[in-house]
Amino acid sequence: MHRFFSAPVRFAPRFGLVALGLAALLALLPAAPALAQGLTLPPSGDNERAIVTQYMGPVSVSVNYSSPDVHAPDGSDRHGKIWGGLVPYGYKEEGFGTCGKKCPWRGGANENTAVTFSHDVTVEGKPLPAGTYGLHFLAGEKEWTVIFSKNSTAWGSYFYNESEDALRVNVKPAANPYREWLTYDFIDRQPDSTVLALEWEDLRVPIAIKLPNISEVYYQAMKHELQSSAGFDYHGFQQAADYLAEQKVHLDDAEQWAKTGADPAQGGEENFNTLSTLAKVQKAQGKTAEAQVTMTKALASPATSPVDIYQYARPMIREGKPQEALAVFQAASKRMPNKWPLDLGIARSYSAMGDYKSALKFAKQSLLVAPDDINKANVQRMIAKLEKGEDMNKQ
Repeated sequence: MHRFFSAPVRFAPRFGLVALGLAALLALLPAAPALAQGLTLPPSGDNERAIVTQYMGPVSVSVNYSSPDVHAPDGSDRHGKIWGGLVPYGYKEEGFGTCGKKCPWRGGANENTAVTFSHDVTVEGKPLPAGTYGLHFLAGEKEWTVIFSKNSTAWGSYFYNESEDALRVNVKPAANPYREWLTYDFIDRQPDSTVLALEWEDLRVPIAIKLPNISEVYYQAMKHELQSSAGFDYHGFQQAADYLAEQKVHLDDAEQWAKTGADPAQGGEENFNTLSTLAKVQKAQGKTAEAQVTMTKALASPATSPVDIYQYARPMIREGKPQEALAVFQAASKRMPNKWPLDLGIARSYSAMGDYKSALKFAKQSLLVAPDDINKANVQRMIAKLEKGEDMNKQ
């Protein structure tokens, strides 16, 4: 028997297992050393186990499998004889177990190949709940069927039962650089999606996995964590509210968390970060007037630094709102004259508006207070652009 189809009986002849009747097999079981409880022995067929895990944020996908190789246990080369041969196309009749003539391939060797999803996902666009599944395949020349079985603890596919299917999807195989050992790999890794691929010999079988709502996963995690030790630090409330505001989800909770982060009576701190987050949440809620009041308070706070203001207003220039940025920089400069990098912000604003003369004036002023050689050199490059009549903001 080929080793990735081997059954859990190490003393049986390699091709003799399927010929044994079930009664004869059961009679032999007490003498089977491989079945001794708690005894560590080499894996059947020397197909070593492997585990691979990929995360999408807090969500994990893990595959636990045994890995056969292209060369047979006797050393013979099976290259070119794997697909449609060693791994048959469609179902196979094993002659053992209960799967009868409808035995799929286990996607590996020995015990079930098992895939575990920590959260609900979609596989090739179809929903699959969190859990551990036996992973089986129906191979084909042009199309494969991937089977996720609710039974993840069986030995191979001998006891596969279609009634235990949780999901079936169809995928297209593709050519792949040679792989001696059957391997599962994650060949695409995005914040809310990945592609799991079975790779063996010259073939790759990709399976697309996606999170239906990554922001909801983060929300649920943060909500739970803020009820624990993270809830004793106002930074957690501020950061969680900031994330929800960016995603524009659960804005009522975001507002409450933002207020908690900025409220000294609740262990918070009223500073630029907490107030600007509250303003962001209010803006996302459509509370424009309230957001403006909160942001004005944040900008005027004694704890707000020139760098805080620069980081807040600089994006306005990139967003095509240089007049708004200029107003913010000028107001801050009146309170904190000659503070880096406020004059640089004013220069950038004027330059974006096409007023290179005014921009040059403030760029030269900012050069006098630049804190280090790197920033001085950067400002000098901007001054050179302005002197040539070019926008200092463009690379």
